[in-house]
Amino acid sequence: MKKIVVLEGDGIGPEITQEAIKVLEKVSQIRKLPIEIEAHLLGGKLIDREGVPINETVIHACQEADAVFLGAVGHPKYNDLPLEQRPEFGLLSLRKALGVFANLRPGLMFDALKAYSPIKANRITQPFDICIVRELTGGIYFGKKTESDDGNTRIDEMAYSKGEIQRIAKIAFEIAQKRSKRLTSVDKANVLTTSRLWRTTVEEVGKAYPDVTIDHLYVDNAAMQMVINPTQFDVILTSNMFGDILSDEMSVITGSIGVLPSASINESQKGLYEPIHGSAPDIAGKGLANPIASILSIAMMFRYSFNDEKAAKLIEEAVTDILNQGYRTADIDEEGTTLVSTREMGDLIIGAIKA
Repeated sequence: MKKIVVLEGDGIGPEITQEAIKVLEKVSQIRKLPIEIEAHLLGGKLIDREGVPINETVIHACQEADAVFLGAVGHPKYNDLPLEQRPEFGLLSLRKALGVFANLRPGLMFDALKAYSPIKANRITQPFDICIVRELTGGIYFGKKTESDDGNTRIDEMAYSKGEIQRIAKIAFEIAQKRSKRLTSVDKANVLTTSRLWRTTVEEVGKAYPDVTIDHLYVDNAAMQMVINPTQFDVILTSNMFGDILSDEMSVITGSIGVLPSASINESQKGLYEPIHGSAPDIAGKGLANPIASILSIAMMFRYSFNDEKAAKLIEEAVTDILNQGYRTADIDEEGTTLVSTREMGDLIIGAIKA
């Protein structure tokens, strides 16, 4: 029995979560995997009910679960509150409580969506499939922050330990072994001492994976190369800030942020799965949201937390099939395609899942 905690979140979160869970239940039945789903609140809805974005009940439930699925959190009405009272703090606290340090962001170019990419077709010689492995709990975002007495000088410290780099590199190499056995490590070793440690440590870890080819790129060159020729990449391993920037760049290149899933995992492969898009409260309840990113996040759950590659493929193939048939939600609608609602897209994908 696999226990899954579901946090539908804010804005479009409930709509996309509903479709994702329908897919989860169907594929679990096909694969004969008993599951138990437990729902909790996180973010804005919990603030409205209890005045806090996360509580110990939610944290404990997620820690006891085999996997956690999150819709999305956030709403402009909370923006003037201190960080610890905003919905986003609930997500940050949950990541910390689960110890998820590896953020996996696939960037898949569906052949049916090539026209939506801002990159010219002749630059995309074939549909690409990139997985960015981003270190999630270290680096400049979590470094010591200081400022001068007059407030005119402020410092954000970037720090990485060898152990932090080793554990994220190990996950990246293991993922590369299951893909095309190519790994690109992205750093800024010509300028940053943390990047020099990053590069030497990645090389050391790589000795245990002789079947994986390693190359290194400076982050500015990597950003440029992703636009010039994204098909050259397979697995990209990088630090927290660099991964944040590169994964957002990648999301635009694929054509729509509405189709990109993500996973954040710890050393035991327990994962927090969520779409990379936000809560989009301006379209909440209108049936306009694209549920594909959430549905593909369920595929990642099967792949990484449940070690069921066949289940993941069932979902991914169904999504590809429906897109190839020309069905689109509002974010990717164009002339010649069939516009469907959030729920209709979910039902179409469920119908395309073949046992």
